[in-house]
Amino acid sequence: MKLVFATGNPGKLREAAEILGEGFELVTPAEVGIDQDIPETGNTLRANSLQKANYIYEKTGLDCFADDTGLEVDILGGAPGVETARYAGPQKNPADNIDKLLSEMARMEKEAAMARTNGLATPKATRAARFRTSVTLIIGGKRHFFDGIMEGRIATEKHGKGGFGYDPVFIPEGYEVTAAELTEEQKNAISHRGKALRAMAEYLRDSSLRSE
Repeated sequence: MKLVFATGNPGKLREAAEILGEGFELVTPAEVGIDQDIPETGNTLRANSLQKANYIYEKTGLDCFADDTGLEVDILGGAPGVETARYAGPQKNPADNIDKLLSEMARMEKEAAMARTNGLATPKATRAARFRTSVTLIIGGKRHFFDGIMEGRIATEKHGKGGFGYDPVFIPEGYEVTAAELTEEQKNAISHRGKALRAMAEYLRDSSLRSE
């Protein structure tokens, strides 16, 4: 089955291909003639993934899917959330996003510690966090949604060379190393995107069997 995946990120494309496995051929928007930026102006992850999938489908009429992922950090009140990919600004790179995240968390932890010293009641400074992914699939003109969550916590500094995005500072629940230190197989087995894409793949395989 051929699907257009609304991404230009080679890391995400490789990850999705490995998660979906045999029976799926993923192509990029550029491979079907879309070389402009895909709009992403929603205020929720689902809204963004739907907007991107709709854009591909309206331009090509091809079966496609899109995802949007947000990192939610407790001490930051759920930020960066929908702004995860643009946390340090629209022209910044992933390293800048991580640097801003660690800086903001350190500032909040310092403020919370000072407040406690002064006898003020404050929310507990926690580094708990989670990645949340929303996938929109459009197949035969019909829209379907799949979600996945990976719980964990934020490290105080970067570790590891693998993965992409915030992986060097995200420690998945049940591990003592960051996602950037896991093998691709380990990460795909527990990741937010892996959970959402496996649910999508299962739906597609079940639908195929029902149509036979």
